Amino acid sequence: MDWRSIGENIRKKRLAKSWKQATLAEKVDLSNSYIGMIERGEKMPKLETFVHITNALDTTSDEILEGVLNRGYEIRMSEYIKKIGILPKEEQDRIYDVLDVMLKYSHKKK
Repeated sequence: MDWRSIGENIRKKRLAKSWKQATLAEKVDLSNSYIGMIERGEKMPKLETFVHITNALDTTSDEILEGVLNRGYEIRMSEYIKKIGILPKEEQDRIYDVLDVMLKYSHKKK
């Protein structure tokens, strides 16, 4: 299992909240250095600690485990759908047109 991927996802979620490692460490009652080791993929937290981190970051385990789950692409697609959904209709249509073309040509290669 790729511990670095999990750590990077935790780091991304922490930074999205503009938190320092110390802030997350305080919220989950861990040391700054341990949070750093998790984020660098040097340590993997116990399940209970993982749940505390996930809850503190107000995220889901699927989002943190993206990249190591066999079906992680579904998480990525749901994120794309959210991002596309907030765009103006004209931009949404443009993105869908590009996807249609890409899918059309990728299908021909198979």
